[in-house]
Amino acid sequence: MITLKLNGKDHQLDVTEDMPLLWAIRDVAGYNGTKFGCGMGLCGACTIHIDGAPARSCITPIGSVKGQDISTIDGLHTDPVGQVVQKAWLETAVAQCGYCQGGQIMSATALLKTNPNPSDEQIEEAMVGNLCRCGTYNRIKTAIRQASTHLKEAKA
Repeated sequence: MITLKLNGKDHQLDVTEDMPLLWAIRDVAGYNGTKFGCGMGLCGACTIHIDGAPARSCITPIGSVKGQDISTIDGLHTDPVGQVVQKAWLETAVAQCGYCQGGQIMSATALLKTNPNPSDEQIEEAMVGNLCRCGTYNRIKTAIRQASTHLKEAKA
């Protein structure tokens, strides 16, 4: 048994330590918002937060995250920055097919938590490795800028 702190709750999972975190999250814990994309950590669809930092869950063994806080898109609605990012995504109509968007939102949220006022170059750097087959990159960047503006206004 491995105890996984997932979206603020402890989950007892009967899995091996080498199981990819993605499968433990989806198939065992039942949080299906995190998507399988490539299985090699290259596309970003499976992006989650481990202690607040973005990580690819498809290549992260569950045994390597014991004692750490794991957050997925399924629990992001409880995070104040995540709420702002999700709102900006909707206002900007970012998604087309939507498959990659959970990973995109997780990466954008991690960026804005560490840098609430990123430059375009910093946005591009933070989002590298999050692929969108629909090509919504310009809308993604616009939504991140909009979320940044909302965060600044909320602090004022």
